[in-house]
Amino acid sequence: MEKIVPFKRDILFETKVSEIRSISLEHTYEINNNLISGTFIISGNYKLTDTSTNVDPFKFEVPFDISIDSRYKLDKATVDINDFFYELINNETLSVSITLIIDNLEEKEAREMNEKNSKKIEKKEDPVTEQLELTSKEESEKSEEVQAVSANSETVKSIFDNMDENEGYVVYKVHIVTENDTIESIIEKYNTTKESLETYNNLNDLKIGDKLIVPA
Repeated sequence: MEKIVPFKRDILFETKVSEIRSISLEHTYEINNNLISGTFIISGNYKLTDTSTNVDPFKFEVPFDISIDSRYKLDKATVDINDFFYELINNETLSVSITLIIDNLEEKEAREMNEKNSKKIEKKEDPVTEQLELTSKEESEKSEEVQAVSANSETVKSIFDNMDENEGYVVYKVHIVTENDTIESIIEKYNTTKESLETYNNLNDLKIGDKLIVPA
């Protein structure tokens, strides 16, 4: 079973920003009981002014927590980035939209759930509506249970369509192609090879805004 979890954050720069020249996204995570905790690492380069010939680096770390309902098992769960968009909404604020996909969720057997429910009745506890609760370290909020999607569903197009199902990365990078990018400059930036990029990406017709998976 898969579940899609969206995040949206506005990140403030300490200086004025004229243009984002390059940007990439990494993430780390760990699973403890029914809590998934991790960090988005957003980094890249930007120009201070339109006329500037120099670029300055930036790096932001955005923590996240995802609380999964107890009716799910997380023993085999994996967390990957499903999609990533960004927008410089003014000269100080970078808005990022990140969608995570939690895969290999397993529902506990009905007998096990019934035993837990029976214990709740014996303790005269109020019934709790089962749902997926999303929380973050920056704010506490609840959202409706995220609808499960089929692995073959056409409604969700993961940027990892070319990835081997038996292969997983806890840490990797997503590079968004900018105007001055070339295959050679991307290879040099991430210290990788063309063959590694071709494993997960189609390099024949790169366009501005395309997303490249860069294995770490």
